[in-house]
Amino acid sequence: MPSTVKPSTDEPSAWAELTLSRQPAPNQLDNIKAQLDLVLLALEALTHISSEAMLQAAADLNLTDLVADRVALWRLRQSSPLRRGQGRKRMDVEEARALVLIICHLAKQHQELIRRAVALLEQLTEQNREPYQAALLGDYLDSFSNAYQERMEAGETASTQQLGQLALKLLIDLLFYSAPTGNRRLWAALFERSVR
Repeated sequence: MPSTVKPSTDEPSAWAELTLSRQPAPNQLDNIKAQLDLVLLALEALTHISSEAMLQAAADLNLTDLVADRVALWRLRQSSPLRRGQGRKRMDVEEARALVLIICHLAKQHQELIRRAVALLEQLTEQNREPYQAALLGDYLDSFSNAYQERMEAGETASTQQLGQLALKLLIDLLFYSAPTGNRRLWAALFERSVR
């Protein structure tokens, strides 16, 4: 289905690359919303970006029609079914596209830090050492766990081990999303995972 919103980003093809052959079912869209929020949570935990940085990315990409201010961004994040108090705003496909472009834009800006974190993870894994033993990874894991427990419905019941595994998986995903083809990779991953 063709999009009705066509922002003029620095990469005009970036928006067009995120196409759909058909609209997602409501449960698929819920899964997509949850995944996008988790990826943003991981990016926040690693880079300590603020909502202002996300809004600046939206402005850089000419997506302010979809993500105009902090309230609009908060409502999009609250649309995740994993969130406490979720359901205040429904996210549509155009808003999901906008978040994909914003996430990948920010991941590219912080690619060096993401690469350093993944390289540390590989090094510690080879040495059979815990990720917490590296300050960068320890801080990331703590920040991710704290934010998850504070914001997510299942935060109080999730174990430290489960949250650690999720955080490390998302860290590796961020490396792929920071690549030149990150937009397409994240978009494809969202729909692939949404039908599982």
